[in-house]
Amino acid sequence: MDLLPRKGITDDEIGGQVARIIELATLEEKIAMMSGHGFFEQIRESGGRLSAHPYRAGGGCERLTVPALYFTDGPRGVARGNSTCFPCTMARGAAFDVDLERRIGEVMGIEARAQGCNFSGAVCVNLLRHPAWGRAQETYGEDPWHLGEMGAALATGIQAHNVVATVKHFALNSIENARFKIDVRIDPRTLREVYLPHFKRILDAGCASVMSAYNKMNGEYCGQNRELLTDILRGEWGFDGFVHSDWVLGVYRAYAAAAGLDVENPEPIHFGAELLAAVKSGAIEPQVIDTACRRILTTLYRFASAEDPLDNYSIDLVASPAHRAIAHEAALKSAVMLKNHGALPFDKIEVRLVAVAGRLAIIANTGDNGSSRVWPPYVVTALDGLKDYLGDAKVVFAGDEGDSDAAAETAKAADAAVVVVGYTARDEGEFIPGDMSGDVRVEVPQKSIGGDRDNLGLSPDQIALIKTIAAANPRTVVIVIAGSPVLMNEWIDDVPAVMQTFYAGMEGGRALAKLLFGEVSPSGKLPFTVPASASDLPFFDRDAESIEYGPYHGYTLLEKSGIRPAFAFGYGQSYARFGYRALKARRSRAGIVVSVSVINLGEVAADEIVQIYVGFPGRMVDRPKKLLRGFKRVSLIPGETATLRFEVPLDSLRWYDASAKSWRLEPGTHTIYAGSSSRDDDLLRREITL
Repeated sequence: MDLLPRKGITDDEIGGQVARIIELATLEEKIAMMSGHGFFEQIRESGGRLSAHPYRAGGGCERLTVPALYFTDGPRGVARGNSTCFPCTMARGAAFDVDLERRIGEVMGIEARAQGCNFSGAVCVNLLRHPAWGRAQETYGEDPWHLGEMGAALATGIQAHNVVATVKHFALNSIENARFKIDVRIDPRTLREVYLPHFKRILDAGCASVMSAYNKMNGEYCGQNRELLTDILRGEWGFDGFVHSDWVLGVYRAYAAAAGLDVENPEPIHFGAELLAAVKSGAIEPQVIDTACRRILTTLYRFASAEDPLDNYSIDLVASPAHRAIAHEAALKSAVMLKNHGALPFDKIEVRLVAVAGRLAIIANTGDNGSSRVWPPYVVTALDGLKDYLGDAKVVFAGDEGDSDAAAETAKAADAAVVVVGYTARDEGEFIPGDMSGDVRVEVPQKSIGGDRDNLGLSPDQIALIKTIAAANPRTVVIVIAGSPVLMNEWIDDVPAVMQTFYAGMEGGRALAKLLFGEVSPSGKLPFTVPASASDLPFFDRDAESIEYGPYHGYTLLEKSGIRPAFAFGYGQSYARFGYRALKARRSRAGIVVSVSVINLGEVAADEIVQIYVGFPGRMVDRPKKLLRGFKRVSLIPGETATLRFEVPLDSLRWYDASAKSWRLEPGTHTIYAGSSSRDDDLLRREITL
């Protein structure tokens, strides 16, 4: 019997085909479609390498010729083969470029298809509540609006090539080491206003699947939490796609199916014999199984039946020159210049010899080594990028943290010094315990890797290297590689320039050379707040059994507390200067229409990221001082002015009334802010009454 999806069939025809499959499939076959299969065997075959094969992750019935979902992870690229490795998600968050993010999504969709996958886990949007979170590099930043816009762009790009995108991890997954046990306590208003709106934005944009989180919410694991998976996701939001668990330990009981989980990944530990027995005993209604299969199959068939943008998805598209060019563009746009007292840009005539120092300058360092790891065909290091740009004779490796005095002696003879410091997968990343098999043993020796940071600054030997070289060479530039904020108080006053490049991907070194020599101006903006002190941050315990999440973190917390950060959310310097004027705001039927003009007052062409914030009356209920409600990247040549227009939806101004279980708009004066960062000094203001 041929029940394969056919190109060009209508939604009604898909519905009929899915209904026929559910009618013909046995209970055992339907339950088999509700889990992944073969993961542990694949892990053994690959010697422990994650994503060496496409993972079968739901769907599939051989007797009825029903296809399956084949999963590949992200979000730095496709975690299969030798794919294009983009800058980490946090770096791309710093780019604030939704068009670029959509194009990156398209590359991921193309490369997934070319390598046998039709299901992508690249859209990670858990909110950065605290910089110590080990998996921070996999998300875009601390602000829900920003997360939603960037994640929606990535999902749209991936799905353009008929690859199902899943948004993860739903929800409240912002602590890594304790993620398998921690119970996050949260009130309904904070949940909906702070930790969920970006998920809704991405699902409203069409993202077809949701991955549940490992942690608990208010006493119940997210993978079997009816409030999350049914009441909110389906009831309040109207989501009609499917929900699957995270890999291993993502679900603990068969009743998760009745709570709204459709697929257990990667193996049927609970959605196998246990679920079958629960249905046969009457503990779970057969309709629960049919509903889950309908969601899975409808999504799968809708994507499989749609026309493809490309004639074919051949393997030569993977890491092609066009795709590597987009990775290069992302590395250029994501670097954030935090300080520059005349050291940058370097001039090729004045700077004839560059000394490069630091262990991280000479190693391939693209991020953590967990599920998001990408294996690109090459990685351009900082040292290699500068040599490629200037020639070998004009670049010298001075040394590393092992002997800072020797490195400084070499740097002293150079015209400029570049010190590369920060973190690697040893210091931060996805926490993977040695045995991740749950009830099934993996016969591959493993050791725990990754996890939350226990230090928000640099290591003592890196600080010593910076200080020693800065004392020897007055034109010392520090490059910081990290997935989230780094405290710099101990050394930043010793150097004239600092740039954070995050984990910049396979083209990072080449992009760095262009940025340092002014071929391209740095244009990234911080997607998080860098505090002056760790004491300014919310409570964080990476080994906690339980924790309470409140409504304030990041820039909203510091503004509420009246604390000045070291670097504000949205901050980043340029080789140009920009001026703002003519901020206007008017009420429309759908919300507020905002326009503002920005001019390049500098001497070089550069990009600026224009940011719109809204402040609230705050009389009826406590609200943040202001919240991001729009951003756009604009390219300007010297002297050029652009007028940008934003539409702030009325719904984005509402607050959640938990007692009434509804969203309310507070009447009164709202303040519109426009400028180059969240700092008061960088913003124009205009009041409007709603």
